[in-house]
Amino acid sequence: MSRILVGTSSWADHTDFYPPGLPANQQISFYAQSFPIVEVNSSFYRMPPLRNFELWATRTPPGFVFDVKPYRQLTWHDRENSPDPENTAQFRRALQPLRDAGKLGAITFQFPPWFTYRPDNLAYLRQLRESFADDPLTIEFRHRSWLQAEHVPQVVEELRKEKLGLVVVDEPQVGSGSVPTVVRVSNPALSLVRFHGRNAATWYKKVDKTADRFDYLYDEDELRGWLPNVAQLAKQAEEIHIFFNNNRADYAVRNARQLTRLLLAEGPGAVVLPPDAS
Repeated sequence: MSRILVGTSSWADHTDFYPPGLPANQQISFYAQSFPIVEVNSSFYRMPPLRNFELWATRTPPGFVFDVKPYRQLTWHDRENSPDPENTAQFRRALQPLRDAGKLGAITFQFPPWFTYRPDNLAYLRQLRESFADDPLTIEFRHRSWLQAEHVPQVVEELRKEKLGLVVVDEPQVGSGSVPTVVRVSNPALSLVRFHGRNAATWYKKVDKTADRFDYLYDEDELRGWLPNVAQLAKQAEEIHIFFNNNRADYAVRNARQLTRLLLAEGPGAVVLPPDAS
């Protein structure tokens, strides 16, 4: 039976979730009372200092899990500075406190729309396994060429050989900068799902805050419609991480709680709850 962990992308954006006046440095401890896992997004925008992960590890209970997005240079989002051994090693070192605490989940490489399906980019995926030899790695594509029907078998096989998990997404289907929901497991140890909302009107919009792009609240029927997909993943993966990235207001928190309840009632695996919620 698969272990299923449900949480949100980031813990800092949730309107009215935290008690009034709660200091920012206590938010992760409060969050961990409601969810067993979180995705760290701040590490994408700036190279994270080791100290941050040390503090977060001490402020969360045993068994809590952090999935982490790499610094943007490592995923080719920085068009002027390509990945290099120095910044790769710096990012790898920063994660050591989570490894030592047994709290590092997946490192999720989300690539930009200009990272297309071609041989040199496939080679870079293989290189990631060499750079992070012992860490769980997951891969999220943002260009449709990777998951066109004729490419899916090869892409999944390449990921399988390197023990890289394909990130399964729920997102608007608008143009080449979005990918379909492909419910496949490329690493039996771990499958990862990310819910981005279905707001097609804002998917490519230039926004001041990411909340403006991922402005979508799933209804219960939409979430229930995902239960067969989770069941399919659970047949092949030992553990499933599910994140809500629809970070407008408290949408991610609400939907994560809704899906957790549905999975507890109707789901195919063992849903992990934090100690204070079990």
